[in-house]
Amino acid sequence: MDIFFIKAGQLILSLCILVALHEGGHFFFARLFKIRVEKFYLFFNPYFHLFSTKDKWFTRLFPKFKEKETEYGLGWLPLGGYVKISGMIDESMDKEQMQQPVKPWEFRAKPAWQRLLVMIGGVLVNFVLALVLYASILFTWGKDSLPIDRMDMGFAYNQTAKEIGFRNGDVPVSADGILFTDWNYGEVVRSISEASSVTVLREGKSVQLTMPEGLDMLQMLKESPAFLAPIVPSVVDSVLSGAPASEAGMVSGSRILAVDGTTVTTWNQIDSIISRKNDCLVMGCSAEDSVRIRTVSMVVVAPNKTTTDTLSVFLTADCRMGVLKSSLLDYYELQHKDYGFLESIPAGVRYGINTLSDYVSDLKYLFSAEGAKSVGSFGTIGNLFPATWDWQSFWSITAFLSIMLAFMNILPIPALDGGHVFFLLVEMIIRRQPSDKFMERAQTVGMFLLFGLMLLAFYNDIVRFFF
Repeated sequence: MDIFFIKAGQLILSLCILVALHEGGHFFFARLFKIRVEKFYLFFNPYFHLFSTKDKWFTRLFPKFKEKETEYGLGWLPLGGYVKISGMIDESMDKEQMQQPVKPWEFRAKPAWQRLLVMIGGVLVNFVLALVLYASILFTWGKDSLPIDRMDMGFAYNQTAKEIGFRNGDVPVSADGILFTDWNYGEVVRSISEASSVTVLREGKSVQLTMPEGLDMLQMLKESPAFLAPIVPSVVDSVLSGAPASEAGMVSGSRILAVDGTTVTTWNQIDSIISRKNDCLVMGCSAEDSVRIRTVSMVVVAPNKTTTDTLSVFLTADCRMGVLKSSLLDYYELQHKDYGFLESIPAGVRYGINTLSDYVSDLKYLFSAEGAKSVGSFGTIGNLFPATWDWQSFWSITAFLSIMLAFMNILPIPALDGGHVFFLLVEMIIRRQPSDKFMERAQTVGMFLLFGLMLLAFYNDIVRFFF
């Protein structure tokens, strides 16, 4: 429960920052061009018929106040935020106002280029915020990385990778001639899935592998065992109290030499064996077979001993033995780089642009069956945050969400900023405004599309939570 509240707190704080600044971008340009802003709300506040704003507890929880012509408030539905700009067809669908004569302070009374800046203001602020955050993170904490060329124990590959031509021990060097630098599982898999050829270092020699067409990055990321994983010796870092391994007599520092009669030297081999057992359990089996599958014979040698012991470990229902593996950092040293103030700015900009490029590249998977399943709402986003409050991770994830929010909002979908931008660009080209009726219908269609996407996201979160 503590973990839930820590993640929820980080999510809420991040959303508050992103939404307030996004809407602040629209607000800034509107006020710059003397356009009246009627409302500025963090989160939405659709009328809740069970309570009116006269209810004291409701007012205290969701306060509002008015300064000059703008009402500022906190909404009760945390699905975003909004600014209501006079003379504009938006989610408020204020048709009555649009039927009145045009006022000089209204959005529709301003030239197209000013209206365009008002609409891209939120996206612009989110993108700049992400670059500022990335630069600040590098300036404050620097960057820790693990260069791939130092990982001389090599990598282990699953069956899919071996069918392509990879072998255990290979070290990936480049994809389509672009060198791999730091070890990052997602980035390496992405590069391999998009490449026509990959070069690996095998027994001291460079070997080029031809990649098949149609590799699906999402499928590669979901595979168990992983498509590729750094080879880690089969040494037990620690044993959890009361876990199956502890009850069997395993101790911290033990080296596992064999599992069910199969000689092993790495955790990758152990994971592969355990994964096959888990697959059998997931497919369904009798109680007797379940006991047999979950009973594992392990040959181990304890620290400071030369003789081996054979232990019988009865795995949990999800095939866990309750040990922590030895870490990559036990065998490799991280490379740390500090950034000066001026140095951090271009580095942060490059990082932000590369992040945006990768995000845009991955969007094509949204239209696949697996991609649709990956869409999520608050549960999925909340799980991005760590189980402990760590400011470096918090700001890094917030920067990524800011990039994501900026790009999603600029898509030319009615009801999003990008939809308004698209129609404004058309207006600037053909020199004629779309009719109010057309804009109202487009807004309605866009809102239905967004509502459907939100329903899919909530459904996926529910499925992940319960199943």
